Amino acid sequence: MNVLVVGGAGYIGSHTAKTLKKAGHNPVVLDNLSTGHRWAVRWGPLVEADLADKKAVLQAMRDHRIEAVIHFAANAYVGESMQNPAKYFRNNVANMLNLLEAQHESGIQYMVFSSSCTTYGIPERVPISEDFPQSAISPYGESKLMGEKMLKWFGECYGLGWVALRYFNASGADPEGEIGEVHDPETHLIPLVIDAALGKRPPVKIFGTDYPTPDGTAIRDYIHVMDLADAHVRALQYLLEGGESTAFNLGTGHGHSVLEVINTVERVGGRKVPAEAAPRRAGDPPALVADPTKARRVLGWEARNPSLHQIVETAWRFAENRK
Repeated sequence: MNVLVVGGAGYIGSHTAKTLKKAGHNPVVLDNLSTGHRWAVRWGPLVEADLADKKAVLQAMRDHRIEAVIHFAANAYVGESMQNPAKYFRNNVANMLNLLEAQHESGIQYMVFSSSCTTYGIPERVPISEDFPQSAISPYGESKLMGEKMLKWFGECYGLGWVALRYFNASGADPEGEIGEVHDPETHLIPLVIDAALGKRPPVKIFGTDYPTPDGTAIRDYIHVMDLADAHVRALQYLLEGGESTAFNLGTGHGHSVLEVINTVERVGGRKVPAEAAPRRAGDPPALVADPTKARRVLGWEARNPSLHQIVETAWRFAENRK
């Protein structure tokens, strides 16, 4: 199929484009390059356009005979969303509406949507399954939840087939070293820890050392980016085979603490990680871990790179090669 990968010059989008190509599809990347990278588009053409420009989106769909859409293009910093909610609702909601309208007008029946575990807010317990209440506590999480609601109603009213993938902590890099994680600013823990070990950043701040966890630091479910990419391709195939529109949580089902991440980076890289304790950040739950049972049962998907050591190894290799 000809698949429009919206935001395909970004971290997860570029890995998904590579996986789509390996699966025999033709990825067409649409990206405004505000946070994505031209060098990360290697497996199909790049259409440099913004979702705010609906005419450009329609033109890309027609020119490339697009048959399905995978949507990654979103602002994704929780802290920034608290300071500038308008930016998040404009891009993540209003611009997504442009995309959905263009898709409907073009007669494209399928969308796989990059959603987030932030739609659950602070869960009462872990692991988190898809039937947990969704109660976002940031404009970013709320914007993703609104995206899911738009999908539901476009499905009800227009027959759009959709899958929302609520993933946890994307991490790692392409094992072949072609692409990896590069954000500006970088907020994800693993690249921050690796860069601190390599002397590229100041000491890592450990936000909270008094959580009710075994070592006092927050626990998160880290999932390899290639496993996420695989899930997007499987979700697309699921829709093509007539699967009902639904949402899936994507994670390993196992959590790792901040100190575990630091210790793993030290073992993989053979270097000490400079770190310092800092107060908890408001709204950070002690633990976020996925229950991936539904994705395993329905999509036949599970994390193939579940170990933190494997994840860090690929991220370390990519970071070293970008010296």
